[in-house]
Amino acid sequence: MGGAVSAGEDNDELIDNLKEAQYIRTELVEQAFRAIDRADYYLEEFKDNAYKDLAWKHGNIHLSAPCIYSEVMEALDLQPGLSFLNLGSGTGYLSSMVGLILGPFGVNHGVELHSDVIEYAKQKLDFFIKTSDSFDKFEFCEPSFVTGNCLEISPDCTQYDRVYCGAGVQKEHEDYMKNLLKVGGILVMPLEEKLTKITRTGPSAWETKKILAVSFAPLIQPNHADSGKSRLVHLPPVAVRSLQDLARIAIRGTIKKIIHQEALSRAGNGLKNPPRFKRRRVRRRRMETIVFLDKEVFASRISSPADDNNNNSDDIDDDRLEEEETKPSELKPDPPVNFLREKVLSLPLPDPLKYYLLYYREK
Repeated sequence: MGGAVSAGEDNDELIDNLKEAQYIRTELVEQAFRAIDRADYYLEEFKDNAYKDLAWKHGNIHLSAPCIYSEVMEALDLQPGLSFLNLGSGTGYLSSMVGLILGPFGVNHGVELHSDVIEYAKQKLDFFIKTSDSFDKFEFCEPSFVTGNCLEISPDCTQYDRVYCGAGVQKEHEDYMKNLLKVGGILVMPLEEKLTKITRTGPSAWETKKILAVSFAPLIQPNHADSGKSRLVHLPPVAVRSLQDLARIAIRGTIKKIIHQEALSRAGNGLKNPPRFKRRRVRRRRMETIVFLDKEVFASRISSPADDNNNNSDDIDDDRLEEEETKPSELKPDPPVNFLREKVLSLPLPDPLKYYLLYYREK
């Protein structure tokens, strides 16, 4: 059993390793992965394994390997304001990362077969909103989860800009999945042992790209033995934001812009601050087989000709950098100040309104 990248000591180092191995390739995806600590979605007794590039399963609770989630996030090509449907939403880890990119005017829905996993996901979502240091850096599209079989979604449901299915899709259900997409939308799912990206280019036109060789547990078929009738899954309605909520979004956005402008003024030339400390680099190497997750799930990279051309030069560069970085890393600094919170608390407003602007967060 192995992983696509080396284990990290913390969430940031795991992300560094995923970037080094080119699984995370865009800034938006990197920001989302850094903002949510993967260990927060583990049960306490299993957190030692949170930063390994491996899947985790306990009862009905399941997390895919980080390299799989990063490929999915990159393939979905997420943008603010889009609608997203997560089929087999599980712990809500992926849905929450997606919500950071979609922003306050997106739609973020999940369907999960097991009601106990839905409760687990809601607890983890509540913990993230109330306690995460990174929450105030984003305007969040909060996920909504419903219980049911994702093969029984009501036919009158709205279509989505982005859809992900986290279980193996049988060939006979391919068209069903495609019909959940708007024109221009993207569907990512395991199909015929390949993680597949399908773009709907017209009412009856599709573009298909194979991303990774994978083996997921298959979708569970609906069971109508008891009543003989289908139990339709009704997705949440697309709600219109209240004027009060829109005002909160606008005020927080304005304060963030002021904080950003003040930071640029203090910096003078506007250059980015240097890294606070160096992280261990991981040597990039081509790997045909990247991860064996368990008896049911594995993934292997579909090789690219560019890997052969870049491999030697990457090794040379990495060796040189490893020689330069021989000094021990500095200790991590204290967490940064939450300037948004400080600004809101300093406003000449009644306390209840301040707490509303802060989403009643504990810190």
